[in-house]
Amino acid sequence: MARFIVVVLDGFGVGEMPDVAQVRPQDCGANTANKLLEHFPLKRLSTLEKLGLQNVVQNPHTVMQANPEANTGRAWLAHQGGDTFMGHQEIMGTKPKPPLTQPFQIALPAIETALLQAGFKVERINQQGLSLLQVEQGVIIGDNLEADLGQVYNLTCNFNLVSFEQLLAIANVVRHANPVSRNIAFGGDIDFNGNKHSMQRVLNAIEVKNDSDGNPAYIGVNAPDSGAYDAGFQVVHLGYGVDAKTQVPWLLHQQGVTTRLYGKVADIVQNPDGESYLSVVDTDEVFRLLEQDLRQYQHGFFCANVQETDLSGHQQDPKQYWQVLERADIGLQKVIDLMAAEDWLIVMADHGNDPFIGHTKHTREQVPLLAFQPSKTTIGLGTRTTLSDVGASVCAFFNAALPENGTPITPLFATLHQTILTNSKSLLN
Repeated sequence: MARFIVVVLDGFGVGEMPDVAQVRPQDCGANTANKLLEHFPLKRLSTLEKLGLQNVVQNPHTVMQANPEANTGRAWLAHQGGDTFMGHQEIMGTKPKPPLTQPFQIALPAIETALLQAGFKVERINQQGLSLLQVEQGVIIGDNLEADLGQVYNLTCNFNLVSFEQLLAIANVVRHANPVSRNIAFGGDIDFNGNKHSMQRVLNAIEVKNDSDGNPAYIGVNAPDSGAYDAGFQVVHLGYGVDAKTQVPWLLHQQGVTTRLYGKVADIVQNPDGESYLSVVDTDEVFRLLEQDLRQYQHGFFCANVQETDLSGHQQDPKQYWQVLERADIGLQKVIDLMAAEDWLIVMADHGNDPFIGHTKHTREQVPLLAFQPSKTTIGLGTRTTLSDVGASVCAFFNAALPENGTPITPLFATLHQTILTNSKSLLN
């Protein structure tokens, strides 16, 4: 009986990917973790320090020290850009495919028609020759301006006007009417000058972005400015074109191993045979649920996402980012205190979100790999070429078939043999 625990510090990258200058020049110089340690040189994250964060970051100015006994490495992003949805699919073993880029304007007619046919009230909001959709007077649909433009559509909702349940019904119609990889339906108890039943703050956050030729092409709501994150935030991520039967939760289920997901990863990854705690954003609550289950269950795969780090990056707020890290650091220590001798913990990220970079989008960064087992020390994990190596390691740990992408990090597992890997791989063929 053993457990494999993965904690994703969303957006906590450790330096730009080697291809950034060619594919995302706006991210040149990005290094979320290093800049935060530089900005708070006298503060410590004691659990992450013990896990070897400074071994990876190597910032010369922080009081945090490298741990010579830590098991550390880093991983590259195999997916294009720096996307939370694709990052987590990659972690779970999906082989990243080139994303479809399609401005919301192209999908708008089909989405509008589908919503009208479903009986929803729909209006167009026009700016600079582009249009958004307003549904039931409380939901605005358009391009996601924080992700790579044209790859994600957002549904931004004021829950004082439209309930979360009604938003999900609207989002389900929208999801079936467009082919981009992700739709995000989210909202909060949005207040505009004391008026909770006004959409004005959301409308004031509408922005238009140009394409590479300088022409208006993308229109959406600036999520941090909309007020959606301020109070009562809830979110669901609706994906497209991912085969769940090539991913960790389904493959583990075939071996009788249960997957439990916490926070944003539960909103993103399909886990019909396990347990998923949906729409949990608060960092303390994510760890409370994880700790609760670790006390109860002695076997299985546990994966938690700390979303508030990513939200702090979007808001370009280093102080808030650090405060979230401090809360996560406490939660990680509680997890370690509950671990048995054979359990593994990996702390990682899914991309970067540098709060100093000068824009509110994700940053295309490598991610840390910090591995812990009470009996294992000084293991070098190297530089992995895909986040899927973590998912493959989870499957190998439980002797399950390997996912479609990724290679197990074999130094982690003393009992792992090449014959097991070969037999597992053959089950997919």
